[in-house]
Amino acid sequence: MNKPARGSLLGIEYLEAKDIRALLKLARRMNPLKARPLLRNKRIVLLFYEASTRTRSSFEFAAKALGAMTTLVQSAGSSIEKGESLLDTGYTLRAIGADAIVIRHPSAGAPLLMAKHLDIPVINAGDGMHEHPSQALLDAFTILKHKQAFKGLQVAIIGDIYHSRVARSACHLLSKFGVKITLCGPPEFVPEVAATLAPGLRVSRYIEDALRGTDVVMLLRLQKERLAGQKIRLQDYIARYQMTSARLKLARRDAIVMHPGPIIRGLELTAEVADGAQSVIVDEVQNGVPTRMAILARALGKAR
Repeated sequence: MNKPARGSLLGIEYLEAKDIRALLKLARRMNPLKARPLLRNKRIVLLFYEASTRTRSSFEFAAKALGAMTTLVQSAGSSIEKGESLLDTGYTLRAIGADAIVIRHPSAGAPLLMAKHLDIPVINAGDGMHEHPSQALLDAFTILKHKQAFKGLQVAIIGDIYHSRVARSACHLLSKFGVKITLCGPPEFVPEVAATLAPGLRVSRYIEDALRGTDVVMLLRLQKERLAGQKIRLQDYIARYQMTSARLKLARRDAIVMHPGPIIRGLELTAEVADGAQSVIVDEVQNGVPTRMAILARALGKAR
């Protein structure tokens, strides 16, 4: 095979706006607390080469809410650890009855490679520094729960843009709907070339500038080892880019604060902001289940 199976979700970049709208509309009809046996007797494999809590758990809850059976395969303790190739792992899972594979992999392009060789849907749950499409969709779902429409919105994405697959997918998705996006962070994490990720992006080095008039503040996970690797002092980053209550006042009064998690209180944001009235971080996590229910239903031809 050379063409991915219908229903595969490999990235946001090449999805059309109408397909994104259809997925979000379907997600709004999904209720994780009310089982819908759309995928009864279907077998979904969660193939995770990297650690995950939110993504893996919500895909599992989503699959079970639709009546599917799930099997978790992790690199540790499996044949992957013995050196089995990605494609051989895929062929094995297909041979034993997988109807769809949800894969997280440290290498960009791994889900696409697998999708080109299997006759079942492959869903990208994060691949290297490339994309995280289900996160972008659940973030869009969250935004539309709190804002009437994408039109006219201003979004600030703050943190380590360079290494973030979350940021890439968010930029691809939001730009398709004309959202004005400002990327903010130190030059080591937000090089000027980041503005070419999608149409209409701009880069700001100053968080105060990025926040003025903003409707949505999207914070990114920051890894301390990457700060050290770029010789950025932790206290310097906190002083210049940490989201505080005072800085949040620069955004619109009804601005929402988002974060894909895991959050580090006292680094990317203060506890006051994380637990404040404008934070929708917990809601964002919860929205992962109905969104991923929609993704799985679409993947297996049950999007109704």
